[in-house]
Amino acid sequence: MIHFLKALNFLFVEGYIFVFFWILRSILPLRRNWLVRIVGFLVFGYIADAIIYSNDIYALLGTLAAFFLYILVFYRGTFVEKISVLLVFYPALISINYLMRDIGMRVFYAVAEAAWGETKQSPRLLLLDNGILVFSLFLRLLFWVGIWLILRKFISKITARLTQRMWLIVDMLMLASFVAVFTILLFMPEDTIIMYPICGASLFSSFGCVYLASYICGAAENAWRVQELERRGNYYKDRIRDEERVRSIYHDLKNHLLVLQSEAQGTQSVRSIQTLQDQIEGYENYYHTGNEVVDIIIRDKAKRAQERQIDFVAAVSFEDGAFLEVLDISTIFGNALDNAIEASEKLPEEQRLITVRAGRVRDMLLIAVENHVSPSMRLSGKTTKEDDFLHGLGLPNIRKAVERYDGQCSVRSEDGVFTLKIVIPVPDAGA
Repeated sequence: MIHFLKALNFLFVEGYIFVFFWILRSILPLRRNWLVRIVGFLVFGYIADAIIYSNDIYALLGTLAAFFLYILVFYRGTFVEKISVLLVFYPALISINYLMRDIGMRVFYAVAEAAWGETKQSPRLLLLDNGILVFSLFLRLLFWVGIWLILRKFISKITARLTQRMWLIVDMLMLASFVAVFTILLFMPEDTIIMYPICGASLFSSFGCVYLASYICGAAENAWRVQELERRGNYYKDRIRDEERVRSIYHDLKNHLLVLQSEAQGTQSVRSIQTLQDQIEGYENYYHTGNEVVDIIIRDKAKRAQERQIDFVAAVSFEDGAFLEVLDISTIFGNALDNAIEASEKLPEEQRLITVRAGRVRDMLLIAVENHVSPSMRLSGKTTKEDDFLHGLGLPNIRKAVERYDGQCSVRSEDGVFTLKIVIPVPDAGA
């Protein structure tokens, strides 16, 4: 039985180390070398399982230095980010390990009815000691698994969007918890349960800061979206007014040109009038989709495609898409058509064709963009442009915009045709 408990002990310890290691690498990227990663995991086992008791200054400082050195050596990221990870996870590490071992010892002596500090030599006491230890290790593993399940969506947000200034805010907030745990362990007398609420508060502060950092990122992103929405909204309003004014002028100008053409004398005059007619011909085939923003986007992209000798066909009825925000409409149609134009430019002129279809089918809003592509094109999810920071977000941004409305986005490349399909549920009229 003892061997079985020791086997469980090993499994729970290694499982805890793996989960803790995974949480850290979700916040800070590991070094790229696989050998370094393996060594990093093995080294982390000694740090993650450290137990620190009261008045043990050498263990306290030694574990702190080892943890920080470990982060510096095995992880990438800025110095501020590494300090933040240290301040968040070091108090949590020593708090949960202290609670696990101290509570386990108290339970043992209470159940065994032994005096505090009594040597455990009998088989019964040895079995009881190992059983309580295994149960404590299991609870610690469950705690870190629960932390990962709760915080993983917040961790992904802060790693993608947290700036240096935001990291510094997290650092300042975590200093209080860090100093409190450090001081209590260093100066409090042994054998006191006053450490329990301090450790609990430290755990709450550590992981509360992760949530707070995520909240700050979300607030900053929402503020940016509001500003961008206002900017684009004003842009499209100006464009709509310009389009209406130009179309009004076009109708009058078209009639004037017809009159001038009938009265023109000489070949040169006729040619000049014909040239003017060709230049304004684009306003004859104006797209009316039922949504003014979509009208402008389709018109702009159609003009751009025409300049690049790309056939452009649009059959769009989008009056039921009024519930979509202007920024999301621009993200969906703008990125989709930009990608299609970019792919079409690489083909011979006779193969350049873009087709856009959109409309409502029952309670769903359907959008489909098709374009021919090179047979060698693969759906790698990466941009083909040099500046992947600016241009690598097309499809991911489309997906995010669609998912905000509980929609779905799918892509397919088959027989030389790339197809982007989007399905968005139309909310009830009273929603």
